[in-house]
Amino acid sequence: MKKQKQKQSKGEPKAGPEEESHTCCGCRFPLLFAFLQLALGTSVTALGFLMAGISSSLPVRDTPYWAGILVCVVSLVGFVMLCVSYQPDEKTCLQFTAKLMYFILSALALIACVLAVAFAAHHYVQMSRFTCNTILESCLCKLDTEDPLSRSFIYQDVADCGSLTSMLHLYLPLQMGLNLVAALVCLSACFVVWKHRYQVFYVGVRFYPLTATEGQQQKV
Repeated sequence: MKKQKQKQSKGEPKAGPEEESHTCCGCRFPLLFAFLQLALGTSVTALGFLMAGISSSLPVRDTPYWAGILVCVVSLVGFVMLCVSYQPDEKTCLQFTAKLMYFILSALALIACVLAVAFAAHHYVQMSRFTCNTILESCLCKLDTEDPLSRSFIYQDVADCGSLTSMLHLYLPLQMGLNLVAALVCLSACFVVWKHRYQVFYVGVRFYPLTATEGQQQKV
């Protein structure tokens, strides 16, 4: 009996402090990132639909609700990860799949948010040079009124060009700010998942057999 107990103690090292730190539900994954992504994604989506309601001719790239929806999906995958039972070294297929999906979707959300910031910034810079006139419930804006070949933009279903430009001057910086913060959060989440995968579990697990062999040598 004593020999069997000694074999079990030697062959099965005790859980290290890194494994014990993940016993609680909130410690399995940074819960703050999931909440931030949900809040930012909801805000970006709501603001995008509000911008789409200003004029029916606004392109999809200038109403980035698509970026907000993707960030919300990423946050939901993060919450699913919290429900998966923690196993060190990602021994379960479900845990590995959830973490991989979260990493890939976070990277895609990062790209989408950066594109949304670029589109909003481009539109905002163009609006600072617009000269707009109201024509038959639509707003005709030109970059250069003296050049007949200058590019023109038509915003349909608009009663007043002044209200349109003032609302866009408010909404576009908000979109840039929200999407920039969402991009930073998604980048941080990708870094945390990568660090959690390659700098916590494998480094710690590799040291367990070494400590066990060292203990055996000391006993001998």
